Amino acid sequence: MNTSGVAFEQRGPLTDTRLLLDVRVSGKRYDSRAVLDRLTLKIGRGEIVSLVGPTGCGKSTLLRILAGLDREFDGDVVLDGTPQHGPSPRIGVIFQEPRLLPWLSVADNVAFSAGPRRGGDPRVDELLAQVGLAGSRDLLPKQLSGGMAQRVAIARGLFSQPDLLLLDEPFSAVDAITRMRLQDLLLSLVASSGTAALIVTHDLDEALYLSDRVVLMTSAGPEAAGRISRDIEVAATRPRDRGDAALAGLRGKLLAGLAQ
Repeated sequence: MNTSGVAFEQRGPLTDTRLLLDVRVSGKRYDSRAVLDRLTLKIGRGEIVSLVGPTGCGKSTLLRILAGLDREFDGDVVLDGTPQHGPSPRIGVIFQEPRLLPWLSVADNVAFSAGPRRGGDPRVDELLAQVGLAGSRDLLPKQLSGGMAQRVAIARGLFSQPDLLLLDEPFSAVDAITRMRLQDLLLSLVASSGTAALIVTHDLDEALYLSDRVVLMTSAGPEAAGRISRDIEVAATRPRDRGDAALAGLRGKLLAGLAQ
């Protein structure tokens, strides 16, 4: 570890009391093509982990497996000691696009996992206040800006009070300033709720700003299966300085790993 407080070495094993998610994918194929092979990933309670890697290495496929949306693989997904066999309210999902239902109000979109027209649930107003949208419950998605819509999507992902939040490039469709605000919002919500988060992103600076660990996925070629090649701890204390030279140095290590 260097004197700046940023660690560059692989993190030690999680203890049983800290372990939340334990994933083992011995194989995943699309027809004759191997997509994932001999992949293992562990995430601790309340931990934020970013998953980075080149396009086509299997990041989104892994996220679909964790969300229970893809069961056609060899392996196991174990959450808090319980094997998962499909979508679970204990795992929330936030996609790249907000994917709000245009005919439902903001409140009904947030509470959609409880059933249609459940926006009267008291948790809705609490979540909308937390994401800075108090007073917006009756608006329709067409009345929202891109940043507001993504805030609604974050509130929807947290509605079931999940143990784990999966985010697939959640801020890539908004402008840079809104993106930074949403990043800080996510950090605040995760800290207050104790929810763990796994974030797929192509933005290395975002990964280093948000994460306790950055997991690098690579593949040996266009037809090769994806694998985890590095698991790096980011031990910088929060709040972090986006311009921290130590984070820039770690970014260089990730870029070198991507180039291998």
